Amino acid sequence: MKKILVLLCICGLSFHLNAQKVMTSQDSIKVFYDKLLIMLKSDYLLRKDVDWKTVGAETNQNLTKYSDFKSSLKETEVLFGKIGATHCKVFYKNKPYGTTVKASTDNLSSQWKEKFATKPGFEVKSLSGNIGYILMPNITFLDFSPENVHKIAQPMYDQIADFKTKNKTEGWILDLRFNTGGNSAAMLLALYDLLGDNDIWGTVDRNKKQNSKVKLEKGNYLSNSKKSSYINPKGELLDKAKVAVITGPLTASSGEVTALAFKGRPNTILIGEPTFGMTTSNVDIGLPFDTVLILSVAYDSDRNGNYYEHIVPDITVSKQDNFNDLLADKNIQEAIGFIAKK
Repeated sequence: MKKILVLLCICGLSFHLNAQKVMTSQDSIKVFYDKLLIMLKSDYLLRKDVDWKTVGAETNQNLTKYSDFKSSLKETEVLFGKIGATHCKVFYKNKPYGTTVKASTDNLSSQWKEKFATKPGFEVKSLSGNIGYILMPNITFLDFSPENVHKIAQPMYDQIADFKTKNKTEGWILDLRFNTGGNSAAMLLALYDLLGDNDIWGTVDRNKKQNSKVKLEKGNYLSNSKKSSYINPKGELLDKAKVAVITGPLTASSGEVTALAFKGRPNTILIGEPTFGMTTSNVDIGLPFDTVLILSVAYDSDRNGNYYEHIVPDITVSKQDNFNDLLADKNIQEAIGFIAKK
């Protein structure tokens, strides 16, 4: 199977069933899980650590208790749990199935919890009159086509581009504290002006050997030199501007990829708390009955091929958020101090 290693953005494979054969519920369950196990055995990142004979036998035994295909999808939680596939999911009719990663709220400030409850959206605004502030939350959708990624990314890019033309900025703050994941391509295309025409991240295999690179070039998002989506850029790049990236305990998955894209960028600093630690790269694969498997196939790396289990900031700030008054937020204060230094 040919894979494009982009987090949650790959052309899926499709499997066609014989429509002339009338299938029972158990037939449907068997067809689906047979295909699922084949894909896990062949492409799952940690496949060599799994006793597939035992896992397969236990799974097939457990499947006998389900009366219909939909209810059988609950078994994916058990299966993924056994093989440590905590970043994998199966989607059926837009509903996810698989393991649920429970994040502790003990390390989150009351201000973070209050703001997160409001479901904050993408935002661009001015701080202190001369600093651009970008809030990049989770950006989640299931249509990974190039056209839809462009449709999502372009309006966010336009907000940043319009802001840069109307404001003279000394630097930028990128706030990823609410970025719990989603589609990294849309996020990074939106941030094209800040990242410029460069390699921005990649993936490494289980031996930490680099096996793919992602690059931005003239508004195009290139994975191993192949275009997967784009934005229409305008104006001058900001790739030499000072940027402070703020992370938190629930900056995860694509949020971590977005932070990784700024590792190795000149005039850049990371501030806040270590990220969640979901730094595996996923692909989407079509399975029977219009299901989609989100499968971990590699580890995320920065532009230089370095892997991080957690992204640790350069300056640590813990539980000193203030979203009611950003200028009183310790993370923002550190970011402003960095930007102000000559």
